This record gives sequence, C-alpha cells and structure tokens, in this order.
Amino acid sequence: MPHLLTRAAVIAEARRWIGTPYRHQASVRGHGCDCLGLVRGVWRGCIGPEPEAPPPYAPDWAEATGDETLAAAALRHMAAVAPDAISGGDVMLFRWRAGCVAKHIAIATDDGTMIHAHDGASVCEVALAPWWRRRLAFAFSFPGVI
Repeated sequence: MPHLLTRAAVIAEARRWIGTPYRHQASVRGHGCDCLGLVRGVWRGCIGPEPEAPPPYAPDWAEATGDETLAAAALRHMAAVAPDAISGGDVMLFRWRAGCVAKHIAIATDDGTMIHAHDGASVCEVALAPWWRRRLAFAFSFPGVI
C-alpha cells in the first residue's frame, strides 16, 4: 500500500525547520541545512529514509556540469507538477538566472509563501513573490501526497 501524506503534514514539517542555520550539505533540523538538506529532512520527517543519498557537491556544482541534476533526482522519486499549478507542500526548483541550471529548492505553503534555506540566513518562510515566480523552473509533489 502506498504511503499517504497530506499537504498540511509536509508544510508543518517544513515549518519545524524554520530557524535552522544554513550549513552547506547539512540536513539536521536545528543544527544546519542547505536548501537540499531542508527537503531531505522534510522527506525523512514525513516519509522515512531518503530514497538516495546525494553525492558531495560544491556550491558551484551546477555551473561546473550544466546538467539539471536536481530536477532529474526529483523526477526519480517525486511526481512532476506544472510550475503554474503548485499547491502547498509541493517542492519548487528555481533558476537564479535565465539559462542557468535550476539549483535552489523551496517548499510551497498554502499561504502564498515558501520555506527555504539560503546561504547567510536561517531557514525562513518568505513570500512567493514575483521575483521567485519568474525563476520557478520545476515543481514536484512528494510521493503519496493527497
């Protein structure tokens, strides 16, 4: 039987990470995470063990390869969602600039906000403002989300 997961549970778990300091490659609530580490931690909190471990990565990994590595990994384990049809609890993947690889991840809420981690700040909930919406490249739902 597939795991059933509510969008409210995903959002609640993501909000538990608010205030976690930014730490590159980390994924420990309250101690440190990066944007990928936040999504990995929400996965563990809502579903269980991660389906695959990420390889070590440098802050400039996307620029070095040019591959849509995060989008490909998400597609292996999550359902694709049209970026203009996101709902609370969906995972969003952004490009910093047009033509760049999508490498920033956040989790949508039902309140027009998103929860994310970024260098120099703690995990926070911010408005999903037009600046972010213009950069949204991919979106995904956790498996079994209802």
